[in-house]
Amino acid sequence: MSVVCEHIKAKGKPDFMPLAIHLSLVARVAEKISGEFSLDSNIAKQGAILHDIGKTSPIFQQRLREKVNSNKVYRHEIGSIFFLSLFSEDVHSELIEMVIAHHKSIYNDAREKGILDLNKLYGEDILQYHLTGWEEWSKTAIEILSSFGIETKEISRNEAEQNYYKTLNYCKQQKRKFNGYSVWRGLMNAADYFASALDYSTPENLEKTFKIPDISFYDRKNEMYPLSLVNAASKKQHTIVVAPTGAGKTDFLFRRTKKRVFYTLPFQASINAMFVRVRNNLKKTNPGLDIRLLHSASKIVAGKNREEKVLQNLVGSAIKVLTPHQIASVVFGTSGYESILLDLKGNDIILDEIHTYNGVSRAIVLKIVEVVNQIGCNIHIGTATMPSSLYNKILEILGKENVYEVKLKAVELEKFNRHTVHKLNIWSESQNIISNAINKNEKILIVANRVQRAQEWYFELKKAHPNTPILLLHSRFKRGDRNQKERELMGVDENEKSLNRFNTSDSACIVVSTQVVEVSLDISFDLMITETAPLDSMIQRFGRINRKRNKETIGKLKPVYVIKPPESKNEALPYEVDILKRSYDILTDGEVLRESDLQKKIDAVFPEIEVLNIDTHLIFKKDGKWNIDKLTHRRKAILLELLEIDSVSCILESDQDAYINGDMQERMMLEIPARYWQVKDLIQLKDYGNAPFVVPDNSYSEETGFDAETARTAKYNINNSFL
Repeated sequence: MSVVCEHIKAKGKPDFMPLAIHLSLVARVAEKISGEFSLDSNIAKQGAILHDIGKTSPIFQQRLREKVNSNKVYRHEIGSIFFLSLFSEDVHSELIEMVIAHHKSIYNDAREKGILDLNKLYGEDILQYHLTGWEEWSKTAIEILSSFGIETKEISRNEAEQNYYKTLNYCKQQKRKFNGYSVWRGLMNAADYFASALDYSTPENLEKTFKIPDISFYDRKNEMYPLSLVNAASKKQHTIVVAPTGAGKTDFLFRRTKKRVFYTLPFQASINAMFVRVRNNLKKTNPGLDIRLLHSASKIVAGKNREEKVLQNLVGSAIKVLTPHQIASVVFGTSGYESILLDLKGNDIILDEIHTYNGVSRAIVLKIVEVVNQIGCNIHIGTATMPSSLYNKILEILGKENVYEVKLKAVELEKFNRHTVHKLNIWSESQNIISNAINKNEKILIVANRVQRAQEWYFELKKAHPNTPILLLHSRFKRGDRNQKERELMGVDENEKSLNRFNTSDSACIVVSTQVVEVSLDISFDLMITETAPLDSMIQRFGRINRKRNKETIGKLKPVYVIKPPESKNEALPYEVDILKRSYDILTDGEVLRESDLQKKIDAVFPEIEVLNIDTHLIFKKDGKWNIDKLTHRRKAILLELLEIDSVSCILESDQDAYINGDMQERMMLEIPARYWQVKDLIQLKDYGNAPFVVPDNSYSEETGFDAETARTAKYNINNSFL
């Protein structure tokens, strides 16, 4: 198949895709997206054809093929806008919004390359530089545009200049007069990112998009799961379900959905497990289901103009499983936020275990609720334990009259009494308990609040019990290794058949973990030893013990042992020491933890939930107004640095070549989630994937994961060529 002007490329190494093909792919995606959101498909197509035509310039083509020693800035968006007058004046506003800012903020861009930045820095010179060789390359561009059915004519240099000034003045006007987001910029970002990520496989992947999943699987009923017997039909838009772990919350939340679904959970490990669970549940009734798992690695480039970019994701999947921090750009206004807003608009969002967020994280999640409510999403919240003050804040945001509230009756709650609580003063008191449990062939789950402590306990227990299978699980593993560990923990193969390992084992075993086991992992162990955590989180942890429910197990109790919290603030991290003390004190040693008493206990620990006022950092205010200039985005989100989340990715020095040459999936499996402050002084691969930091090989093992302290002090292997 011949391609018009095949020598003009849209991309450089390794594929050198012709520009005409790229434009055709983006146009197909833009038309599809516009149809889903009731936008004019003809405008969408025209904007997609126009958006990259400035790449025809010989300046851009030379820079694709070779390194150019020049500090002059060429932005293909400016070159593209020279052809604006080929299109009806009635659609110029929409086309400008699609084209001129589809990569850069129009001003205050991270590298000062927005159109208003460049005009301020260079004035008339930037226009004339972009017109270099105009008489020749404009003819090539017109030939490409004509091949798409655009009615073309010769455009003089003067006419191109007028198109530029019209665009420049439009952007100045937007900056002065208008706040809010541009749906057309969002559409263009989404279409361009989709086609650029998938290249030649764009058409086949596009066919799978924007399909509403068949969730009839979750209509299953079982008296062991009381929520399965509750009618999910209600005219109310939103949902809040409060019920114990194992009551059927996930099924009920899905039964409340009607559109495409965004399923959010607080931890990466929990989203891994939920992805597998939902995929397996729905694969029979949804052949070829477009369900995606999004990890939380943000692309963070360190340096003077460091830009934080919340991971953009391709639009249109039937179900996305993710953490709320991956859609946080909708409240911070960082790059790509408009395309995420477009993808979310009017769909169903499930926020599971919302109570687990604290401090800045909680404030961000509640702001996300405000934003997605404003754009017409249906919000469904599930929790085993939520302080009443937080519950009431959510009702205030959504409007009580709009929320279908579901709680189990006291008689049902009594059937979920599963644990007796025992208190320990120090970790060493657990050793005899562990030995006795092993002798009784019991499965033991041990939970630490920090990765380093979990690693220390793992080594200690491995030495003390060399003949007992033991597994360590936390967030600091390569994603590929962690996936394998989660499969081992679950104890089943890819076909869900028992491997008689850990969760499915009939013999004694030990799992040492961190908070990653609190949510979503469908495991059932016999005994827990845990550090004190906030009461709501501890109740979640307890839910991994004696989880299996049948007529024989109802009423039977298993022990959970809670270690007294430390006295100092530093030792209590990542939690507040006062909350830990209240959580520990309210538990009664040696007594049954009654589900019907939990709400009172939780409200005693959290009499008032403080939500930080973070409005000064956000683009959506309490009064419902947007506080960001159109066609702009924020350079970075300072608050993300304060979150106790995995904000960057690392790779091992020996994995560098595999990462550089791998595809998106291969790269993801090599990445180790970490926090920026842990690795910020190490080497960074800024030009590849998620711009991972490179850590020395001896700071990682498949058995115990990543050791940040070793990474900061160890030396690289001098045999690695990239150094």
